[in-house]
Amino acid sequence: MKSYWKTLARVLMGMLDRPMWMLLLLSLCIMSLVYAKHSVWDLPMGVIDQDHSTISRELIRRLDATSKIEIKSYDNLPEAQRDLAWRKLFAVVIMPTDLEKKILHGNNVTIPVYGDATNRLANGQIEQDVIASYQQLLNTYNTEALLRAGFTVKQAEMIIQPIDGQTQDVFNPGISFAAIIFPGLLVMLLQHSLLIASVRVSIAIHSSGKPTLPVYLGALSALIPIWLFLSIVLFVLWPWILGYRQTAPIPEVLLLTFPFLLAVIGLGKLVTECLRRVELIYLTLSFITMPVFYISGTIWPLQAMPAWVRAISSMLPSTWATKAIAGVNQMGLTFADVVNDLLMLLLLGAVYALLGIFVGMLRNGVELRTWLRRRRPRPR
Repeated sequence: MKSYWKTLARVLMGMLDRPMWMLLLLSLCIMSLVYAKHSVWDLPMGVIDQDHSTISRELIRRLDATSKIEIKSYDNLPEAQRDLAWRKLFAVVIMPTDLEKKILHGNNVTIPVYGDATNRLANGQIEQDVIASYQQLLNTYNTEALLRAGFTVKQAEMIIQPIDGQTQDVFNPGISFAAIIFPGLLVMLLQHSLLIASVRVSIAIHSSGKPTLPVYLGALSALIPIWLFLSIVLFVLWPWILGYRQTAPIPEVLLLTFPFLLAVIGLGKLVTECLRRVELIYLTLSFITMPVFYISGTIWPLQAMPAWVRAISSMLPSTWATKAIAGVNQMGLTFADVVNDLLMLLLLGAVYALLGIFVGMLRNGVELRTWLRRRRPRPR
């Protein structure tokens, strides 16, 4: 144990003396600043009023009153389409001629909308607000028509909306798209940086000869305190600065992160033994980071993936860590609700470490032959 603690202290002090891992915090600040506003607001949308009626102006006012839309008026469609093509607008809405006349006569009305489908988030937000504003306007005029026909206010409400449906936010109430992506981004940053660090330490330890097991474990254990500190910054401090909802205390965040770190270190052992060259490892990790982010279930639900893709995703530590950390820190789940995810992380870490040891023994044929010779039954 003396060599274990000596190596741990030496590697830890070396990393503190040259804190290159602090670049992760700089990367975090730069990447996550896009989520500082929590959601999309004041999306520019062009409006062409061809009716110039009371109803068309009322609908435009309702659209402009929403938090997601900022109205820009245009006199003609070609000019609005040109700005839409140049990404100055996210959508264009046309108030058609005789809009008021058709609504008052109970005729069907079609409101043309041109949207920028390449930006699905902004386009979806605008679509929701346009539909909601138009429906509110129709409900107002339908209620007035029923009152003029002799119905009471209560009867009119029952006809317009026979069932009073209520919805309650379950995931991240009050915060939308960014709060779903943000935890996954933080987990990916932590996984990628620790994977590089563990591989780099493994190669540095092996460069001076084959280390003993206590020395090797001590070198890798030196990474855990630093990345536990980074987990507090990533999952507690930085979301608090940006104003994101979080429910887990710091000790619970550390308990959630610790199995994740062990799983990533185990994966680092396997990657090290498979490649063994620094340049190959860096190129490989740079190539697989984005695919891993996409199939980890952060921006696309696991249930919507093909079975074989979901199987690959289940072998990634980030998939289980995102589910556990986001579940407890954002969704308000208890620690007991994610115990199975944490056990899966420990299992992945053990499997990857054993596979790494086995691959290393295969590449060092002498070690494998020695191990097999010791396992052979001795003749009596």
